[in-house]
Amino acid sequence: MDGAAVGGGGIVDNVSSTSPATVVSRWSCVVSRRYQHLLDKSTPHVLGRWIAFSAVAFIYVVRAYVVQGFYIVSYGLGIYILNLLIAFLSPQVDPEIQEVMDGPALPTRASDEYRPFVRRLPEFKFWYSMTRAFCIAFMLTFFSVFDVPVFWPILLFYWLMLFTLTMRKQILHMIKYKYVPFSFGKQYGKRETSAEEASLTSA
Repeated sequence: MDGAAVGGGGIVDNVSSTSPATVVSRWSCVVSRRYQHLLDKSTPHVLGRWIAFSAVAFIYVVRAYVVQGFYIVSYGLGIYILNLLIAFLSPQVDPEIQEVMDGPALPTRASDEYRPFVRRLPEFKFWYSMTRAFCIAFMLTFFSVFDVPVFWPILLFYWLMLFTLTMRKQILHMIKYKYVPFSFGKQYGKRETSAEEASLTSA
């Protein structure tokens, strides 16, 4: 009886290990690991990633042009991209808040210590979020429920106005706190060598 019970338990374990739920779970785990491995390998290939994104964006634009619809989807995509762009251009710590709490967050004079610019949204996450957004928007164009009739010039005008006002605010913020969110920008805090220091060094 005991042996039969033990054997029965082994059969149950074998059945549970080969159940559809277990197989699907293992398969999804393998796919997730493979997908993450491909993302990790693509991290240093900045140019290649953005070329792939351009291809995805072009496919979506062609699709939207051919179907002549889904303007709400395109408008939502544009708003999402604008939010990503602002996060990409903004520092991780807002200088205005940091200045109120414990002094300036970014150097404002040439004699200050150099602090590298740290983005709120890193370049890789910016690329990944935009690519995923275009892929999702492309998939939505195959469902007629998202094709809401709307006068698209109004949406375009509103988005352009929102983009202009938002970027103007962001540029004024950059000028006020003297930072450039690009590597070729001015490296604030790089102290210039004075004439006295140069003479002492040469001596």
